[in-house]
Amino acid sequence: MIATLIVIAVVVLLVLWMIGAYNGLIGLKNRVANAWKQIDVQLKRRHDLIPNLVNTVRGAMDFERTTLEAVIAARNKAVNATGVAATAKAEGELTQALGRLFALTEAYPQLKATGNVAQLQEELTSTENKIGFARQLYNDVATEYNTRQATFPTMLVAGLAKASPAELWQITDDTERAVPTVDLSSTKPTP
Repeated sequence: MIATLIVIAVVVLLVLWMIGAYNGLIGLKNRVANAWKQIDVQLKRRHDLIPNLVNTVRGAMDFERTTLEAVIAARNKAVNATGVAATAKAEGELTQALGRLFALTEAYPQLKATGNVAQLQEELTSTENKIGFARQLYNDVATEYNTRQATFPTMLVAGLAKASPAELWQITDDTERAVPTVDLSSTKPTP
Protein backbone atom coordinates (compact mmCIF):
# COMPACT_ATOMS: atom_id res chain seq x y z
CA MET A 1 0.00 0.00 0.00
CA ILE A 2 2.75 2.49 0.93
CA ALA A 3 4.75 1.54 -2.17
CA THR A 4 1.73 2.26 -4.33
CA LEU A 5 1.25 5.67 -2.70
CA ILE A 6 4.92 6.49 -3.24
CA VAL A 7 4.71 5.51 -6.91
CA ILE A 8 1.54 7.59 -7.34
CA ALA A 9 3.19 10.56 -5.59
CA VAL A 10 6.27 10.30 -7.82
CA VAL A 11 4.10 10.08 -10.95
CA VAL A 12 2.03 13.08 -9.84
CA LEU A 13 5.19 15.09 -9.10
CA LEU A 14 6.65 14.12 -12.47
CA VAL A 15 3.47 15.15 -14.29
CA LEU A 16 3.33 18.44 -12.36
CA TRP A 17 6.98 19.12 -13.18
CA MET A 18 6.36 18.36 -16.89
CA ILE A 19 3.39 20.74 -16.92
CA GLY A 20 5.48 23.44 -15.23
CA ALA A 21 8.42 22.96 -17.60
CA TYR A 22 6.12 22.94 -20.65
CA ASN A 23 4.29 26.09 -19.51
CA GLY A 24 7.59 27.78 -18.69
CA LEU A 25 8.92 27.14 -22.21
CA ILE A 26 5.69 28.36 -23.80
CA GLY A 27 5.81 31.49 -21.63
CA LEU A 28 9.40 32.20 -22.67
CA LYS A 29 8.57 31.56 -26.33
CA ASN A 30 5.79 34.15 -26.07
CA ARG A 31 8.11 36.62 -24.33
CA VAL A 32 10.64 36.22 -27.17
CA ALA A 33 7.89 36.91 -29.72
CA ASN A 34 6.72 39.95 -27.74
CA ALA A 35 10.26 41.30 -27.42
CA TRP A 36 10.70 40.98 -31.20
CA LYS A 37 7.44 42.87 -31.75
CA GLN A 38 8.74 45.66 -29.51
CA ILE A 39 11.81 45.97 -31.73
CA ASP A 40 9.52 45.94 -34.76
CA VAL A 41 7.44 48.83 -33.37
CA GLN A 42 10.54 50.96 -32.80
CA LEU A 43 11.99 50.08 -36.22
CA LYS A 44 8.72 51.13 -37.87
CA ARG A 45 8.90 54.46 -36.05
CA ARG A 46 12.48 54.87 -37.24
CA HIS A 47 11.53 53.97 -40.82
CA ASP A 48 8.67 56.48 -40.73
CA LEU A 49 10.91 59.32 -39.49
CA ILE A 50 13.66 58.87 -42.09
CA PRO A 51 11.73 60.08 -45.17
CA ASN A 52 10.76 63.23 -43.26
CA LEU A 53 14.39 63.91 -42.41
CA VAL A 54 15.56 63.24 -45.98
CA ASN A 55 12.89 65.53 -47.42
CA THR A 56 13.76 68.26 -44.91
CA VAL A 57 17.46 68.29 -45.80
CA ARG A 58 17.12 67.48 -49.52
CA GLY A 59 16.88 71.09 -50.75
CA ALA A 60 19.88 72.33 -48.82
CA MET A 61 22.06 69.34 -49.67
CA ASP A 62 21.58 68.98 -53.42
CA PHE A 63 25.20 68.12 -54.10
CA GLU A 64 25.12 65.45 -51.37
CA ARG A 65 22.54 63.47 -53.31
CA THR A 66 24.52 60.21 -53.03
CA THR A 67 24.31 60.35 -49.24
CA LEU A 68 20.56 60.95 -49.36
CA GLU A 69 20.10 58.15 -51.87
CA ALA A 70 22.17 55.82 -49.69
CA VAL A 71 19.91 56.59 -46.70
CA ILE A 72 16.78 55.96 -48.75
CA ALA A 73 18.16 52.71 -50.21
CA ALA A 74 19.25 51.49 -46.75
CA ARG A 75 15.83 52.37 -45.32
CA ASN A 76 14.03 50.47 -48.07
CA LYS A 77 16.27 47.44 -47.52
CA ALA A 78 15.61 47.58 -43.77
CA VAL A 79 11.85 47.86 -44.24
CA ASN A 80 11.82 44.75 -46.44
CA ALA A 81 14.17 42.65 -44.28
CA THR A 82 12.74 39.54 -42.65
CA GLY A 83 14.20 37.44 -39.86
CA VAL A 84 16.49 38.48 -37.08
CA ALA A 85 19.82 38.17 -38.94
CA ALA A 86 18.65 39.91 -42.13
CA THR A 87 16.96 42.68 -40.12
CA ALA A 88 20.05 43.19 -37.97
CA LYS A 89 22.25 43.44 -41.07
CA ALA A 90 19.91 45.86 -42.87
CA GLU A 91 19.44 48.00 -39.77
CA GLY A 92 23.22 48.16 -39.30
CA GLU A 93 23.60 49.48 -42.83
CA LEU A 94 20.83 52.01 -42.19
CA THR A 95 22.52 53.18 -39.00
CA GLN A 96 25.76 53.76 -40.92
CA ALA A 97 23.96 55.71 -43.66
CA LEU A 98 22.18 57.84 -41.05
CA GLY A 99 25.48 58.47 -39.30
CA ARG A 100 26.94 59.82 -42.53
CA LEU A 101 23.86 61.99 -43.05
CA PHE A 102 24.03 63.37 -39.51
CA ALA A 103 27.73 64.12 -39.94
CA LEU A 104 27.04 65.97 -43.18
CA THR A 105 24.24 68.05 -41.70
CA GLU A 106 26.79 69.43 -39.23
CA ALA A 107 28.54 71.14 -42.15
CA TYR A 108 25.41 73.08 -43.07
CA PRO A 109 24.72 75.93 -40.62
CA GLN A 110 21.35 76.65 -42.25
CA LEU A 111 20.29 73.05 -41.57
CA LYS A 112 21.55 73.11 -38.00
CA ALA A 113 19.49 76.25 -37.43
CA THR A 114 16.34 74.67 -38.84
CA GLY A 115 14.05 73.50 -36.08
CA ASN A 116 12.61 70.67 -38.18
CA VAL A 117 15.99 69.05 -38.77
CA ALA A 118 16.97 69.33 -35.13
CA GLN A 119 13.61 67.92 -34.01
CA LEU A 120 13.79 65.02 -36.46
CA GLN A 121 17.37 64.23 -35.42
CA GLU A 122 16.30 64.29 -31.77
CA GLU A 123 13.35 61.98 -32.49
CA LEU A 124 15.61 59.59 -34.40
CA THR A 125 18.17 59.64 -31.60
CA SER A 126 15.45 58.90 -29.05
CA THR A 127 14.12 56.10 -31.25
CA GLU A 128 17.64 54.67 -31.64
CA ASN A 129 17.91 54.51 -27.86
CA LYS A 130 14.56 52.73 -27.61
CA ILE A 131 15.66 50.28 -30.31
CA GLY A 132 18.84 49.58 -28.36
CA PHE A 133 16.89 48.82 -25.19
CA ALA A 134 14.41 46.66 -27.13
CA ARG A 135 17.27 44.71 -28.73
CA GLN A 136 18.84 44.14 -25.34
CA LEU A 137 15.53 42.89 -23.90
CA TYR A 138 15.02 40.62 -26.91
CA ASN A 139 18.49 39.10 -26.59
CA ASP A 140 18.08 38.66 -22.83
CA VAL A 141 14.74 36.86 -23.20
CA ALA A 142 15.93 34.82 -26.20
CA THR A 143 19.05 33.75 -24.31
CA GLU A 144 16.97 32.70 -21.29
CA TYR A 145 14.63 30.75 -23.60
CA ASN A 146 17.53 29.08 -25.42
CA THR A 147 19.24 28.19 -22.15
CA ARG A 148 16.11 26.80 -20.58
CA GLN A 149 15.29 24.53 -23.52
CA ALA A 150 18.87 23.27 -23.77
CA THR A 151 19.36 22.37 -20.11
CA PHE A 152 18.50 19.12 -18.44
CA PRO A 153 15.83 18.14 -17.50
CA THR A 154 13.74 20.79 -19.30
CA MET A 155 15.21 19.65 -22.60
CA LEU A 156 13.12 16.49 -22.19
CA VAL A 157 9.96 18.60 -22.55
CA ALA A 158 11.28 21.01 -25.22
CA GLY A 159 10.08 18.82 -28.07
CA LEU A 160 6.56 18.72 -26.64
CA ALA A 161 6.55 22.52 -26.43
CA LYS A 162 7.85 22.75 -30.02
CA ALA A 163 10.71 24.83 -28.67
CA SER A 164 13.45 25.75 -31.10
CA PRO A 165 16.36 28.08 -30.45
CA ALA A 166 15.58 31.77 -30.90
CA GLU A 167 17.96 33.68 -33.12
CA LEU A 168 19.88 36.40 -31.30
CA TRP A 169 20.25 39.94 -32.63
CA GLN A 170 23.93 40.30 -33.40
CA ILE A 171 26.27 42.06 -35.73
CA THR A 172 27.66 39.57 -38.22
CA ASP A 173 29.50 41.89 -40.58
CA ASP A 174 32.60 43.60 -39.17
CA THR A 175 32.00 46.63 -41.41
CA GLU A 176 28.82 47.30 -39.42
CA ARG A 177 30.96 47.75 -36.33
CA ALA A 178 33.02 50.47 -37.98
CA VAL A 179 32.31 54.07 -37.16
CA PRO A 180 31.33 55.91 -40.35
CA THR A 181 33.92 58.40 -41.54
CA VAL A 182 32.96 61.52 -43.43
CA ASP A 183 35.54 63.74 -45.05
CA LEU A 184 34.22 67.26 -45.45
CA SER A 185 37.56 68.82 -46.37
CA SER A 186 36.86 68.85 -50.11
CA THR A 187 33.23 69.98 -49.96
CA LYS A 188 31.95 73.45 -49.42
CA PRO A 189 28.37 74.07 -48.42
CA THR A 190 26.43 76.30 -50.72
CA PRO A 191 24.84 79.40 -49.19
